[in-house]
Amino acid sequence: MTWNTDRRTFLRLSGASFAGLAAAPQFAWAAEGTTLRLRVSSDLQVLDPKGIIGELDDIIPRMTLVTLVQLSDMRSGNTLSNHAAEVFEWRDPQTIAFTLREGLVWTGDRGPVTAEDVKFSFERIAGSESAWAYQFEKLKEVEVVDARSGLIHLSEPFAPFPVIALPYYGGHIVCKAAVEAAGGGFTTELPAQCGPYLFDAWEQGQKVTLKANPAWPGPKPAWEVIEIYVVTDDQAAQLAYEADSYDFTRVAVSAATALREAVPGGARLIEAQSTRYSWLTVNMNAEPLKDPRVRQAIQYAYDSDAVLIGAYDGLVPRSTGVVPPGPFSRASNLIATRDVEKAKALLAEAGAEGLTLNLVALTDSTSQTIAQIVQASLGEAGITVNIQPTEDAAYWALGDKTAGEDYLSLELVLMDFAGGIDPTENLVWFRPEQIGVYNWSFFDSPEFEDLYQQSLRETDADKRKAMFNRMEDLMEESGGFIFICFAPYVALTDTNLEPMILADGHPDPARFVYV
Repeated sequence: MTWNTDRRTFLRLSGASFAGLAAAPQFAWAAEGTTLRLRVSSDLQVLDPKGIIGELDDIIPRMTLVTLVQLSDMRSGNTLSNHAAEVFEWRDPQTIAFTLREGLVWTGDRGPVTAEDVKFSFERIAGSESAWAYQFEKLKEVEVVDARSGLIHLSEPFAPFPVIALPYYGGHIVCKAAVEAAGGGFTTELPAQCGPYLFDAWEQGQKVTLKANPAWPGPKPAWEVIEIYVVTDDQAAQLAYEADSYDFTRVAVSAATALREAVPGGARLIEAQSTRYSWLTVNMNAEPLKDPRVRQAIQYAYDSDAVLIGAYDGLVPRSTGVVPPGPFSRASNLIATRDVEKAKALLAEAGAEGLTLNLVALTDSTSQTIAQIVQASLGEAGITVNIQPTEDAAYWALGDKTAGEDYLSLELVLMDFAGGIDPTENLVWFRPEQIGVYNWSFFDSPEFEDLYQQSLRETDADKRKAMFNRMEDLMEESGGFIFICFAPYVALTDTNLEPMILADGHPDPARFVYV
């Protein structure tokens, strides 16, 4: 271990050191040159692109598998560039031609990455029960031309297809032979890898280690080893970072103001507008919430100002929907002003005075702060809210219809999704087919589904905006949603490190570089 006081001061208050150590049970000093250490907020669950769920599930395949194309950092415009594809070009509005780079080889003596692997990877997700099937909704087939070349045929023109489907999640290419030998799918053990790094070790709930792939034909990775530490709590992670436990971590938005005034020595503060969006789900299927007047009462009782100040330090405005801020976003919420008396009147009209509801929220500090403010604001209208802090793995099973019947009776849930670049990537989760998957409000609107399908085909920006805004109106009118905000991205990184942060707010450590 090397003590490096000029790089970062070890915890300004000695008592905080215990919090830092608790945050990283396998505590280790960040090293320069050979090892990159960073922190994520949740452990891995499923590495199969067909079933990716959380942050680490997304990050690991970015390093151990390849995609045809990749996105740039979200701070530099989310531009596309070739990755595994040496050639990637539109032949016509429904056909994309690709040729894979030479030298891409699977581990386990599985041979080179082929166009047949691309075909298998995409077609196994298209039309399946995968949450990412929507990414390939317009895929007709992948035609194999030769070992390294193929044609992606779409069922109809859809210009955003490369951005939505190919750079991440379902776009990761897997080895057909290895996956078939594993029974057609996998969870936490990759049957074959081809990326700049190889999955080396997993200490469940604590750390994942990856090592540079000696067979990688691309530029040599900057580090021999990447260690990713799992620390749920943002505050504990910040303390551990200040203790030199890792080189990069996302931190709580509420910490931004204080960090601007006093950035830790040797560190740099990153602030960016992200596409990550938060909302409160109101389950219309739950018995106490079936009356639309009760749902509307919750919308009127919600105190947006208190949430934005208390949880986000006033850094962002209230969101008007799930479409990212920009040319397609809605002008305002239909219920834009809090009205506690109106909420009380609606509850009285529905005969629901003295209502008690359960609110599920993740255990991180931001989610718990929001939950407590929601509890207080609804309490002013006469609604008692019981907060149920829930760890990541259990949380994502709550609304899953394959995990039992509990999804039918969820009441209130704080939700937070990694957003996409095209608005359809954020709106897709509220389609009727997503009930029991990620549509936990039981929002079931034929008009919404029709508009969604139209928006995939439409090319006129003004017409698409009108469609997206009407879809958000329908969501709010249902009473199944309270839109919170698009969270700002706040992170700490060493001054000699330039991270790569993608549109979903997750890093790509394989592309971190020294500066």
